[in-house]
Amino acid sequence: MTESAPTLVAQHALEYIPDGAVVGLGTGRAATAFVQALGARCRSGLRVRGVPTSQVTADLAVQLGIPLVALDAIAHIDVTVDGADEVDPQLNLIKGYGGALVREKIVAAASRRMIVLVGSEKLVPVLGTRGKLPVEVVPFGAAFCARRLADLGLPATLRQHDGAPVMSDNGNRILDCQVAPIANPQALEQRVVAIPGVVGTGLFLGMAEIILIDDGHTVQIRERSPR
Repeated sequence: MTESAPTLVAQHALEYIPDGAVVGLGTGRAATAFVQALGARCRSGLRVRGVPTSQVTADLAVQLGIPLVALDAIAHIDVTVDGADEVDPQLNLIKGYGGALVREKIVAAASRRMIVLVGSEKLVPVLGTRGKLPVEVVPFGAAFCARRLADLGLPATLRQHDGAPVMSDNGNRILDCQVAPIANPQALEQRVVAIPGVVGTGLFLGMAEIILIDDGHTVQIRERSPR
């Protein structure tokens, strides 16, 4: 993704935000650009309420004057805008390189529509092409989960920063699993979440409706085909 890409796709994403909408606010570079663009539009009169997927995003939204609402206080989210680390031809995703995967998945599941902003380098023929699948686990079971993941052929490394385990906004740990291209993402998701202590994976299957792709010059649009 080029330096201008987040701004380009973020501005395009604003076209999908109606006045009065409840908007899920993602986490990461592309999502941050969207939040910044949304804040500018709010200052021009657009009325929305945001549901952030991380404390970082919440803090940014407050700074930009975007009103926030708790997920518990609403029945649904109208549209969520987020980024992704991989997008396959069926618009399935791998997310979580930024560490907010479980909250992002909850917000996406609560949304009527999910729009994903990516650069063309995030497009892959098969999920797992970039070699990493994040898995969020409870701290008590981190080592146990890592062993069980290894048994599934997914050697896992505890994510760390400055020598300390990374903690998600949920107070959990993140295991980064080494993966080859995933032949059956649905089956793998079921096997991983069945491990006691696993809170969620970075596999977002059948959740994205629209992908906005920066190709270096314009925004390409891919939409999920009706079933």
